[in-house]
Parts: sequence; structure tokens; C-alpha cells
Amino acid sequence: MFKKIISYLYPIPLHKTTSEVSKSLEVTMVNGEVVLDSLNTNYSYGSLQRILRKGLLCIGFENIKPLNHVLVLGVAGGSVIKTLVDEIGYTGKITGIELDEKVIDLANEHFGLNKIKNLNIIHHEAFEFVLKTKMKYDLIIIDIFQDTVMPGFLFENFFQNRLTEVLNSKGYILFNTMILNTHDNARNKAYLSFFDTEKYKVWTLPRVEEHNELIIIQKEK
Repeated sequence: MFKKIISYLYPIPLHKTTSEVSKSLEVTMVNGEVVLDSLNTNYSYGSLQRILRKGLLCIGFENIKPLNHVLVLGVAGGSVIKTLVDEIGYTGKITGIELDEKVIDLANEHFGLNKIKNLNIIHHEAFEFVLKTKMKYDLIIIDIFQDTVMPGFLFENFFQNRLTEVLNSKGYILFNTMILNTHDNARNKAYLSFFDTEKYKVWTLPRVEEHNELIIIQKEK
């Protein structure tokens, strides 16, 4: 309780480590809340949870709750999973894909993801998983960063095609992107132009928490 009170005055470091994938990782208590950060950005909880929650709200909690299977590409500390389970009351299957094994350990130790019964976390590379999976999903959440860098494959047509193949009819994609410069802005515009508006409904939530843009796609057919 004392740490929680003090955290409103200044951040309280709880755990710090490094990994080959994410480099610096730090669990900190800030304003009474435990968050996971990389060197330059928030990985889970804090601002990231607020960002993805806005995307889920835009889709509609009432539309998400009855879905059968959610795929989360980029679990980190699992803040979006906590929103699904704790706030929306989602009881369907959740499959989480996370490349960084140390992040999975931190998520289990500090955020209790291993206690969520309808969650299966798989240590795997997202591109390969999407390429090989034989399952179909009703909601795909993409939240993949290595610090502030987004892997290029996320914006390649091949990956987009494969995502739409494993997305059920009337299903949603919620894609969290970061815009730091004009190149990133042009990249997102090119990404949006990929989707046929006769087959997909596409909308964006720009400048969420200043540097993030959420892209939401619904498969109409």
C-alpha cells in the first residue's frame, strides 16, 4: 500500500531486465498502477491499455462479448486481454502470440495472465503463426512493437491477405500503429488502400494518446 501511495509522486521500479527481442524491459508502478515499458514506450497497461480500449469501444463491447475466438498478435503484459476479460466479460477463446519469452514470464509473474482460464499464450513469431494457423478468428488484435519500431511484415500485402483469410465473415481486425513522422503517415495510408471497400468496412482513430493511430477493419463478406 505504501508503494502505491508513493507511486503517485514518482514511479516505483519493481523489476528490470533485458531480452534479445525487446532490449530493455521494466515493470514499474505509476499512479497506483503496475505497467510494463520498453526503453522508449509503454508496452502494457497505462497509455497502451487506454489506446486499445478505445479501439474495442469503437467496435462495441456488445459486439465483442458474443464472439467465439479472439487472436492477439503481440501480448506483452496482456493489458488488452485484461480489458477483454475483466471489463467486457469475454468468455470465448483467446489465443495470444508473443515472440519475447521474457515478456511472457513478466506477464505471468506481475500481471497474472497464466490465471486466465480462457487464454492460451503461444511463444511464436506472429508472421509464421498467421501463415500456418488452420483456425479462423472473429477478432484479430495486432499490437506488435519492438520498442518504437513496427516490423515491416505487418504492412506487406501478403500478410494482409493472410489475415483476411483467417478472419471470419463479419469479423474485425484492430491494428495499433504508431505514427512518428511523415513516412509512417504515408505507410498507414498505403495500408488502408489495400482493402476493397465493397468487401471491408475500414475506419481509423487518429492521434490516440498523441502518436498512435488505430485502424479497424470489418470483413463484410
